[in-house]
Amino acid sequence: MKYLINWTHLEGANVSLNLENVNKTDNCPMFCPEMSVSTALYVISYILVIAVVLFTMCGNLLVIISVGHFKQLHTPANILILSLAASDLLVGIILMPLYFIRLIESCWFFGLIFCQLFNYLSFHLTCVSVYNIALIAIDRYFALSNPFIYSKEISQNLIYIVVLFNWIFSLFYNFALAYCNGNFTDLVICSGECLYTQDDMWSLVDLVIVFIFPCSVIVISYMGIFFIAKRHINTIRELTAQRNATHSKNLTNSIRSERKAAKVLSIIVSVFLLCLVPYYVCTLLSGVITAASFIYIRDNIFILFYLNSCINPIIYALFYPWFRKSAKLILTCEIFNANSSRISVVG
Repeated sequence: MKYLINWTHLEGANVSLNLENVNKTDNCPMFCPEMSVSTALYVISYILVIAVVLFTMCGNLLVIISVGHFKQLHTPANILILSLAASDLLVGIILMPLYFIRLIESCWFFGLIFCQLFNYLSFHLTCVSVYNIALIAIDRYFALSNPFIYSKEISQNLIYIVVLFNWIFSLFYNFALAYCNGNFTDLVICSGECLYTQDDMWSLVDLVIVFIFPCSVIVISYMGIFFIAKRHINTIRELTAQRNATHSKNLTNSIRSERKAAKVLSIIVSVFLLCLVPYYVCTLLSGVITAASFIYIRDNIFILFYLNSCINPIIYALFYPWFRKSAKLILTCEIFNANSSRISVVG
């Protein structure tokens, strides 16, 4: 049996809240309640939404232009960051405005086609983002555990292929997910609603593919990074004790550089998980809380996931000197100068 899930959910939720059969269209009510907040709060809400959307778009555009323009930033790790920024940018351009308007108005104004597109892109960009984070974790683990093999074998072209595969896999997987659950063919909704259908089997499959598996990879990779960092510290101490000063200094600088990169990316991963995990915890607890409580908690927790797309550029600005320098060059229009792509922004 297929069910209608009011509004939309991230991935893997199996929620039976005020459910109706998909084909039931009789006595279809208007779903839009009257505005229950003051005019001032209503206006402030829209101002905040516009500010968050613009900041998300501008911040991620700066990341994309920086990595794309400056040749010094064309590294495998930065290509993965570029892919993450691209998914965050699409979240800011497409998903954030529609979601926050729906949240403020308690009503879907954009019709069935945009509802289907919104739900599909929500699933697709979520999947892409989760696997981008998993790939970043794997990349940092491999770079620290096998630095010589990494420098020789992991090329930009290889990472481009991996990133492209990630986007294509997500496109086809989420199309199959939506199609097999009747969201492109059988879905009939009332005016003011945006619904998504998913049965028990697909909910379990989705939970494993988009949450349990990639998050396990992320956790295992960063546990490995932690143990490698400890081993590097012991190596430095041994070399220092042996007074091999030159070799010790070179190794120390190299390890510090890699550890700093891993540290920044671990912050990105940690923030992402903090924004993602509460939603899944909420969906797993859906059977033990009331429908009204679930909808309220879910919609507010879901804001965290969208805000993550806004937070990532802030992390880059705080911890990456190259991002601050390249952003300054972009904002002052110096990238339009001849040979600006060869300007040194690292170090």
